[in-house]
This record gives sequence, structure tokens and C-alpha cells, in this order.
Amino acid sequence: MEFIIITGLSGAGKSVAMRNMEDIGYYCVDNIPPMLLPTFYDLCEKSSDEHMKKIAVVTDVRAGNAFDDLFSALDMLKASQKKYKILFLDARDDILLRRFKETRRKHPLSDISKGSTENAVLLERDLLMQVKARADYVIDTSLLSQTQLRERISALFLGNAALGMTITCLSFGFKYGIPAEADLVFDVRCLPNPFYVPELKQHTGLEECVFDYVMKFEQTTGYVERMLSLVDYSLPLYLAEGKSQLVIAIGCTGGKHRSVTLTRVLYKHILESGQRAIVHHRDVIKD
Repeated sequence: MEFIIITGLSGAGKSVAMRNMEDIGYYCVDNIPPMLLPTFYDLCEKSSDEHMKKIAVVTDVRAGNAFDDLFSALDMLKASQKKYKILFLDARDDILLRRFKETRRKHPLSDISKGSTENAVLLERDLLMQVKARADYVIDTSLLSQTQLRERISALFLGNAALGMTITCLSFGFKYGIPAEADLVFDVRCLPNPFYVPELKQHTGLEECVFDYVMKFEQTTGYVERMLSLVDYSLPLYLAEGKSQLVIAIGCTGGKHRSVTLTRVLYKHILESGQRAIVHHRDVIKD
């Protein structure tokens, strides 16, 4: 049985994640009190219904003081050798504040923060710090559209989430910020830039004209060789640590040309090595 616990910051996209989990075949329960997790797990495990073999539950600070029981519940599951994964949704404070302002929703902790959404966000982040540290999967939704978040969720969980480590190959632009969930970051701004070639400027690394341009340089082939060597050395070490998700981010200035090209190379290399991998180009469609 797959049992996914979804948690994270209010406004970071847990509802979108849950809806998408439901779309890809998970039985979903929202806002479950943490201490009910072991009991609910047992009920699902004993069920003969095939729909109860892939479960996703959301638990967060909406549970009030009951959320304090989360670690006790997780320890009970672990002591009973119940396998589960934690998906943590995160976002920058300024993004969360903007989302609450746009939707005019009340933050779950606003009452104890004397009506201040800003203080509520800071308090929640502090409360969830240890939960994030224990998460198997972390997705920063700060710069993701709802469609992109759904794509990330689907890529992570459409396969068997219980099998091995999932490697996310992520391209990005430094001008939009480094992905907070990245475990390894490669900076390829030192490589020849197609942006300054007029006939390539409006194309991306998803197109062969840009891909071939970037890869024809000796600087690029040398960089790729060393990058893949480090990745090949590191992956078994992460696996030995029991890591469920590894995010390898490759960044250039705008996230359209060089980073996309090298992320394609990395993704192909990891698949050929027999690892489970997904690819995501975060900023390729940004202006």
C-alpha cells in the first residue's frame, strides 16, 4: 500500500496537490487529525477494496492543537513498520502573503497572531520546520503555476512511489531565483549563450537548433563530463542514506537555453543508468 501524507504551509498548494492525487488514482482525505493517522492506516491496510491501496491524506495546522500530535503519530507508524511518505509543500513568505491577499482567505493561525497574516506565516513556518526536515518530497511552489504543480505531482506519483529514489532534473533561470528544493545546483552561466545569437534568441533548449549550438563547444562537453561524473558518484551515496527524492537543478540566466539543454542531457543520462527520473523546465516559458 502507498500512503502519502501531504502537509506544508497554508497557501502553498496542498489543495491542488490533493486534487491531483485524486485524479491519478489515490483515495484522498483532507484535514485529518494527526493522531487518527495510525488508525486510518490500519483500516486502509485491512480493506479488500483496491481503491484503498493508494492513499493520500492532508494534515496541517488547521487541526489546531491536535497538530502537535503529528510526530507521535509518525513515530507510531514507524514503530509498527508502516511505510509512508511525506510530501511537503513550501513557498516563499512574500508569495504566501500575496496569495492570501488575492484570495482574501483567512490564515488558520491569524487569530493567535492577532490578525496579522505576516506573523501567522512566520509562526506556521516555525511550527513546520521539523516536519519539512522529515519530508521525503519537498516542492517549492513559489514560481509554479497550478498546471506546473500538477505536472510535478503526477510525475512523482504516477509510478510506484514506494520504489527507490526519484531524481528530478530541474532547469531554472537565476533571474527568477534558485529552486528552494534543490539538493544539487549546477551553474551553467559560464557556457556560451545562444541568447546573443539573433536566430536562436527566441528559441529554447527544447529545440535542436539551440541544443546543437550549446553542445558543440568544448567548454560544454568538458562541463557535462565533469557534471555527470559528480552525479554518478553522488547518487549511490544519496541512495545509501535512504533519500526518496533528489532534485538536481541546472541554472542559466533566464532558464531557456543552456540550462534546458544540459538538463535534457542529465535526464537522458540518468534514465540510461536505470534510475527513476523526471524532468521539469521551470522557467522555459517565462518572458
